[in-house]
This record gives sequence, C-alpha cells and structure tokens, in this order.
Amino acid sequence: MVNLKVLRKNKVVGMLIAFGAVIGTSCENGKVASAESKPVEKNLLQYVNPLMGSDSDFSLSNGNTYPAIATPWGMNFWTPMTSKMGDGWTYKYRDTKIRGIKQTHQPSPWINDYAAFSLMPVTGELKYKEEERGSWFSHKAETVKPDHYSVYLADYDVVAEVAPTERAAHFKFTFPETDQAYILLDAFFQGSMVKIIPEERKIIGYCRNNSGGVPDNFHNYFVAEFDTDFELTHTWGDNWTLSENTKENEGEHVGAIVGFKTSKGKAVHVKVASSFISPAQAQLNLDREIGNKTFEETKNSATEAWEKELQRIQVSSDNTDQLRTFYSCLYRVLLFPRKFYEFNADNEIVHYSPYNGKVEKGYMFTDNGFWDTFRAVFPFFNMMYPELNTQIMEGLANTYKESGWLPEWASPGHRDCMIGSNSAPIIADAHLNGVDGPDAELLLNAVLKNATVADGRPVNSVGRAGLDYYNDLGYVPYDVGIHENAARTLEYAYADFTIAQMAKSLGKNDIADTYYKKSMNYKNLFDPSTKLMRGKNKDGSFQSPFNPVKWGDAFTEGNSLHYTWSVFHDVNGLIDLMGGDDAFVGMLDGVFSMPPEFDASYYGFTIHEIREMQIMNMGNYAHGNQPIQHMIYLYNYAKKPWKTQERIREVLTKLYTPNPDGYCGDEDNGQTSAWYVFSALGFYPVAPATNQYVIGSPLFDEVTLHLQNGKKFTVSANGNSQNNMYIQNASLNGEALNKTWISTEAVQKGGSLDFNMGDTPNKEWAIGEEAAPYSLSKKMAL
Repeated sequence: MVNLKVLRKNKVVGMLIAFGAVIGTSCENGKVASAESKPVEKNLLQYVNPLMGSDSDFSLSNGNTYPAIATPWGMNFWTPMTSKMGDGWTYKYRDTKIRGIKQTHQPSPWINDYAAFSLMPVTGELKYKEEERGSWFSHKAETVKPDHYSVYLADYDVVAEVAPTERAAHFKFTFPETDQAYILLDAFFQGSMVKIIPEERKIIGYCRNNSGGVPDNFHNYFVAEFDTDFELTHTWGDNWTLSENTKENEGEHVGAIVGFKTSKGKAVHVKVASSFISPAQAQLNLDREIGNKTFEETKNSATEAWEKELQRIQVSSDNTDQLRTFYSCLYRVLLFPRKFYEFNADNEIVHYSPYNGKVEKGYMFTDNGFWDTFRAVFPFFNMMYPELNTQIMEGLANTYKESGWLPEWASPGHRDCMIGSNSAPIIADAHLNGVDGPDAELLLNAVLKNATVADGRPVNSVGRAGLDYYNDLGYVPYDVGIHENAARTLEYAYADFTIAQMAKSLGKNDIADTYYKKSMNYKNLFDPSTKLMRGKNKDGSFQSPFNPVKWGDAFTEGNSLHYTWSVFHDVNGLIDLMGGDDAFVGMLDGVFSMPPEFDASYYGFTIHEIREMQIMNMGNYAHGNQPIQHMIYLYNYAKKPWKTQERIREVLTKLYTPNPDGYCGDEDNGQTSAWYVFSALGFYPVAPATNQYVIGSPLFDEVTLHLQNGKKFTVSANGNSQNNMYIQNASLNGEALNKTWISTEAVQKGGSLDFNMGDTPNKEWAIGEEAAPYSLSKKMAL
C-alpha cells in the first residue's frame, strides 16, 4: 500500500482498548500525534471501519473480513450477504447486490459459517429465491458501523437497518407505499423449520447449518417478533417450493414470508434473538436484551457497549488515518472468541456444549484458531482484559471436561484445521499473568495430556500429530507421512517451554525440568549448512532436495525463511546456532533484501498467502500470515534494535490502511490486528509465557492504557514523527531504560514509559548483553 496523506488535521484525544480490526494507517510528512491535553473524544466509533479487509476473495486476501455488526465478543453477529448461502466470502466489497442480512458466527471464510439465517425485505412481485431476490446497492447509500448497519435496497425502495445486542438484534425496514411489501426469513439449508404465528406477529423456528464441529442434536432456535400485523403468510419448502397461505414448514431448506400493506415511510420493526439451548431460551434472550426497547434505544445500547471498550486506550494523534486504522484494528481484536454461553431463567451461566451435546453450567467461548491468536490476541487480553481471559480459561477447562481435550481450532466444536499445540502458550501465559482462575491444575493436566497421549484425538489438529515420533526422536520426521512436520516440531518445542514455565510456577520442578529440555528440540531441525530450519528424515538425515523458498511441505503456510524464526523462547540459542549476532542479522536482512521468490509446487497453485507476500515489495517477508509476524522484533536480541524500529514503522505505515483493502493478508480472529495495536503502542509479546514485551517503535506521541485494576500506563514518544522513528533513549517511571523489553508486570503496576525519538539511529542504545529480551539458553547459563 502507498502511504496515505492526512485527511484532516484536527488533533484528537481518544481512548481505546479491546479486540478489533478497524481502518488503515499512514500519512506522508505528517506529524504523528500531540501530547497536549485535549478534551476526551466521546465518539470513537466514528473511526471504526468494519469494511476494512472486506475487499477480498479466494485468490487474494486483503483481510478476508466481513462487516460484523455486533457487540464486543457477542454470541451472534449480523452481516449483509452479497454471496450465496454457504459461501465463506459472504460479503465482498466489490459485489453489487445484497441477498439478505444474516445472523452469522463465521470466524473465517476458510472455516465458514454455522447457525446462520437471514432476513430480507422485498416489494412488488414476490421474489424469494436466493438468485432472484438480490437488490442492487451502493456503498454511498450504506452505513457500516459496529453498532448499526443501514443500506438502501434500490430494487425495492427499502432502507434496511439492524442494531445488535449480544444474543439478539433489532431490525428496521422502511418501506415505500405499496400493497406488496414482504419480509422473508430464510432458515437456510442442512435442516430447518419455520412457524408463523400471526396472532402473536411472530416467526419461530430453527436452523442447523454448519461446517462441522457440532453434535447430532445441534440446533439454533430463533424467534422474530414484528410490530405490524401480517396481511399474508407463505412458506417455502425444499427446492424453493412455495406453499401459499401456510404457516409452517420443515425440511432440508425452508423459509417464511410475511406480507404487509405499507404507506410511504412506514417502518416495520423486527426484534430477533436466538439460542443454542431451546426455543424458550431464545425468547428469554429476546425479552432480556431488547424487550420493549425502541430501535434507537437498542442502537444506543450497542453504541455504549463499544464506546466503553474503545475508551480504555487513550490515543493522541493529529493523523486521522492512523486513528482510523488503530480503532478499526481494535474493533477486530474485540470480536473473537465469541461468547457461546447464555443466562437461563434463574440467571445462571449455562451453555450448550458443542462437544457433548448437553446443556452444561459455566462459561464457553468459541470461534478461534489458537495457531493465530496465541501470538498477540491472548497476550492483549491478559494486559487489558484479565477478567475476560479468566472466563475464557474457565471455558477451556469446560471444553476439556466435556470433550477430553483442549481445543486448537473451535467453531463451534473441534475442527480439523492448522497445526501445533498452541492451547499451551495461551494457558501458560494466562497463568503466569495471574488470570487463569481456579482451574490451573486441571489446565496443566490438559496441556500435559496433549504432550503425552497420542491416541483418541477427536480430529488431527487436536493434541499433537506425530507425538510418538516427537517424543522418541525429538522431532516429527519428514518421511513418515505427517505433513508440515518441521513446523509441528518447532511449535511443539515452544509449547513445551510454556508447559515448563507453568509447571515451575506451580512448584512442579520435575515436570518443568523435563519440558525445558524438550523445548530445545528445535535444535534438531537446524541445518548448519544453510543456517535454516529443515525437514529431517526418520534416519536423521535432512530432507533433500531442499528449497528454502518452498511453501508448505515441511512447513505450514510458509517456507523455511519464515519458520526458522519460530524459536520464540530461545532466540539467543538460535543466534548461537547461526554463528553469532552478525550472522543472525545477516540472515534477517536477507529475508527483506532477496526477491519475493517462491515455490508453490506443494499446493499445485499459488495460494493467496504467497501472492500477498509477492506483491508487497518486502522481499520474502510475509506479514500477511502469522508465522513471521514477530520476526522484525528479533533484531533486538542481536544488538541491532534500530533495525527493529525502522522495519516496524515500515509495516505499520505501509501494510495497514483504514480501507476495504486495508490488510496485507488474512486478519484471522484479531491476530493481524493485534499485531498492529501492540506495535502502535510501542511493544509486542514476542514470546508469551515469558512475561515480557519487546520494544519496537511507538507510532503515536502518547497512549494511555486504562487497566482493569484501575491503574494507568502511559507510553509517550517525544519528538515523534514519520521520520523520527528511532529511539534515542528511554525511561520507565523516570528511571533510565537501557534495554529492549519491559515486563508485563511493569505495565500492570501502572506508570509511564517515555521515549525520545530522532531521525537517525542511536546505535549505542540498548545494545549491552543484558539489554536483550528473555532467551532460555541464557537463563540456563546463569
């Protein structure tokens, strides 16, 4: 992306925190932020663009997002549909027609949706079939905010609006004068039922569509209450068979149609809620969350929910695009994992278990791929939302109790996607930051099961594929039919380190010692001849021929140049393997300086992750996918922190913009957004479970974090500007800081981190032996 010029120069002080993805950043020649005292900006939602990342398709991801109309971590989202039922790319920015506004639970187009149904208004000749009912629309007549969506459906002269709650939504359809006004409820395929109750002005039913990860008794029960009497009622059955003047239908794919006579400007309101538990619970959710509220009151409640979270981080900036990018990314961080629990008639927290099909007590969260989010999303929760993460840890404990395993990719239950054992770093990092609640022993047992039990895994992504090989040989071999084996080895080794850290914290030193040793298994894949990680055969020989730019094969959605750096816990050990600081820096530099060469033969075509790397003009650096996102921070470990600073600024201002093409690859449940949020603050959690943040280059003049413990932590960057990206010196709470990391505890205690910035590197700052962040081998040598 080319840098964008500042759109307007009003200095803004905002507050923000949370989950999210927003809009892009960057400016040319603009000063980045004022630390002067200003009135707090009350309307931070104005900076959030849910369309950021929506200009995507199968061949190229600029985010692979859809506009999620939702409250933070809501059980249900809503989104306009431009694509057909079942298409993971449900809303594509360049599409021209809308087919409905659907309830969605989709975390990713690659995982697809479940429990979806939609509402759609039409006028004139009745068009209810999916391919016929779509209406032309324009983004110029569309309002897209997290708390409110509105669109003019030109073919029907109708304005459709929706405002969300956690488990419900309020629709408003403004019709023209007509005797033929209709609202369709499409209950989707894979099993559905609708029942129209005219005397109650209500439609009830269920949908069962899913993409896997559900028990046999899975249902999403819905209720829709109207404020206007029905003039007619129709339903349709399988194969779009219309049943006129009927009130009920059930089958593979059914829907309901209610009709009205409307005057010009007549607004028909529909209040909708759903439940995974029962029809009665759906009605309870509706009564509790909307009840007698007007549309504006529902919308205002959603606005307040977002403002509450956004205003936990105060950002000073005169660069509107950077504010828009920051808040848009924050919005994305605050969406997943979604709440998968409800409150029963006795106001108890209960959930339908997507693991055993029963209604159980306690928290449950879902729609998350830990391969992505262990890196920055969950560390962000530990920093800003420890109370929420305590609930998420309880949910993980419940998943273990109900399925016998921890999730790695849940949507809503176990899904066979991605690799690794990344529930371990999430759990260990929470525990080490004091936010795991009463289930620490159970959760440690759960991560130990992942590391010791090979049999009985519900899907291949749960537990550890190749576990017996890993435990016997110290690596997963290349030639035993287990794909992406080198990536698995590296991720298991890091997971072992996090297990050791948690065990040590709980006083289980024998377990800790065992897993610290196992965490050194990364060395088994290091090839001294290439200074890269490489697949290794069962007999101990390296896989051959070896092409470091070959994607996939021994690696996951990347190549050896990307995965070699996945030694989060022992970067100094990797430096030693490569031959010292200079050799290590040379290898880092080489990733950026080489052409964007690639070998896609493993996939048989150029996958979108490869294309996104190729077109960014940053060599083989592939920020659009997660494995390499921490890599730039590693210059700090080799006494070249200024290289981290200039590269971080380049990514912040080049690869993110607040626009529909605003990401450089998949956004992935908040991870690519969390990288931006953390990096814009000035630090990043390179190695969760070490309780450290590694310093980069702060984007804003001043940011204040309003922590849940009531304290404030402020990051200031004096003399900051587009060119002044280099740290000259720093202090923490008034004391000189001559190292490239701060502890997570320092942030939670409150205080201030102050940088003085300049336009040339200070090559003497933070380059001593003790200045580098944590590495296990250095710790063991002490």
